[in-house]
Amino acid sequence: MDRRIFLASALLITATPLRAEEGHPAAPAGGDAKPQASSPQASSPQASPQRTDPPQADPPEVARSLDAVLSGLLDKAGELEALETVLVARRGEILAERGYRGHSPTRPTNIKSASKSVMSALVGIAIDRRILEGPDQAIAPLLLRDLPGDPDPRLARVTIGHLLSMQAGLGRTSGPNYGRWVASRNWVRYALEQDFDDEPGGAMLYSTGSTHLLSAILTRVTGRSTLALAQEWMKPVEGFAIASWARDPQGIYLGGNQMAMTPRALLAFGELYRNRGRNRAGATVISEGWIDQSWTPRTASRFTGDAYGYGWFLRRMAGQDVRYAWGYGGQMLYIVPALGLSVVMTSDEGNPSARTGYRDQLNGLMQSIIMAVGDGAGDRDG
Repeated sequence: MDRRIFLASALLITATPLRAEEGHPAAPAGGDAKPQASSPQASSPQASPQRTDPPQADPPEVARSLDAVLSGLLDKAGELEALETVLVARRGEILAERGYRGHSPTRPTNIKSASKSVMSALVGIAIDRRILEGPDQAIAPLLLRDLPGDPDPRLARVTIGHLLSMQAGLGRTSGPNYGRWVASRNWVRYALEQDFDDEPGGAMLYSTGSTHLLSAILTRVTGRSTLALAQEWMKPVEGFAIASWARDPQGIYLGGNQMAMTPRALLAFGELYRNRGRNRAGATVISEGWIDQSWTPRTASRFTGDAYGYGWFLRRMAGQDVRYAWGYGGQMLYIVPALGLSVVMTSDEGNPSARTGYRDQLNGLMQSIIMAVGDGAGDRDG
């Protein structure tokens, strides 16, 4: 078992930097601009993450050994100066959690673009409830008041699915363009006015403007704020709560960035997806069909080569299929369905994670966690 601690050390030390931060390839060290966030009342009290499958206890000697290995891994992870918290859960039970340098799993933190996965969930629920027609629904009729005066004909072909998979074709509002976008008077109109850099359904063009359009669509079709929808629709998810969330000049909550929640709340959200859309009591919050659609590869990042579905990145790690949400600075939510594993890592939001190699170090830590859980008892998880 000590072999895995050694491997973690090697992975943390030898990570190779990538070319740029996904969605922020030329962002300053401080990351995206930070509009003032409102502070909503928590939608539900903090609690341990939900599950529907009954806990299956590992043999005592296996559990003790796994605890020791995870403790060693998280001790070593503390050498990463930007790392703030790590939480590891298996089948809905927290196996290990750690806060570093005064940070706590129960203290809200900005999850940055990891909130794009939350936006995807809200869109999926809206489709499940027939508020929206589906991923193929055109967005132009839903955003008529903000369309350009003489719109590019291609706008009529952009769908909800294109926004979810970052394939709208519109010029990006992330990276070096983010500051100009959030300084504009109308973020929705600004995103729709961008020139097309590709055809709808073409290459992945990572843009927070796309997920913000989804937030605007939900607000327009329901007449309610995206936050109010999240509080109602996610209320059955025990432990999930949004602590604060920024809004645009028109009061629309920023789809895909500047959302704060505790690491435990982010874990509860991850557990909802790991559990195929069911909460702790077994009630369906999101349909299994939407989970499958969200985790179906539709395009790929030009920076990492990782596949991308509807608000989720997809890759192989340590021989396992992993789905993950990623926010600037190293805000990570990993799901390993075959092992019943959910892992949250939060980091200093002010430092880039890709071009520095830090995200690769987090991925290395995750690979070591997968190996520890897989060696311990993961093959018996079903």
